[in-house]
Amino acid sequence: MPPLSDETNAFYRDNAAAYANRERKAQAARLDRFLAGLEPGARILELGCGGGQDSAYMLARRFDVTPTDGSPEIAAEAERRLGRQVEVVRFDEIGWHDVFDAVWAEACLLHVPRVDLSSVLTRILRALRGGGLLHASFKAGNGEGHDRFGRYYNYPSREWLMRQFENGWANVEIGETDAGGYDGEPTRWLHVSAAKPISAEQQ
Repeated sequence: MPPLSDETNAFYRDNAAAYANRERKAQAARLDRFLAGLEPGARILELGCGGGQDSAYMLARRFDVTPTDGSPEIAAEAERRLGRQVEVVRFDEIGWHDVFDAVWAEACLLHVPRVDLSSVLTRILRALRGGGLLHASFKAGNGEGHDRFGRYYNYPSREWLMRQFENGWANVEIGETDAGGYDGEPTRWLHVSAAKPISAEQQ
């Protein structure tokens, strides 16, 4: 089963340039908090990099960033901004093992079908080194649905989302903010921070 619905894939394919090059600043406050927990030059995987603004922010601060996106068209737009390769990686294709110190997944895992989210989180957990950090954000709700552009969202409640991190994750915290999105609608956002436990061998 593909990780994104056909309608969601079609939106990003057909609107890649407008979406990637819209007026959007890097999420500086959240990024700064996230980066503060990492060593200088830490290796970071960005999932769903979109137009590449957040990757550009992290690269400017001399972190070792691997930007990825599931849409070839969006990845091509990000490459133009970043001047480097952006790998096309779907969520069900995340295959790294013990490679990254952190994963930044801002407003992308919200498109993963509810039934698949736990397995995608397991793939992310494997990609992290022990002690590695994850940031992910979701649009809050009480059940899956679509926005006015036809994009699928898993729309989790805080309680449902917390349960998805019960297998293998540590230090799970979920913050909430009110802001907007590409659709211009008022949105309650859930921001997850979590860590991969440090193994006994690393202690």
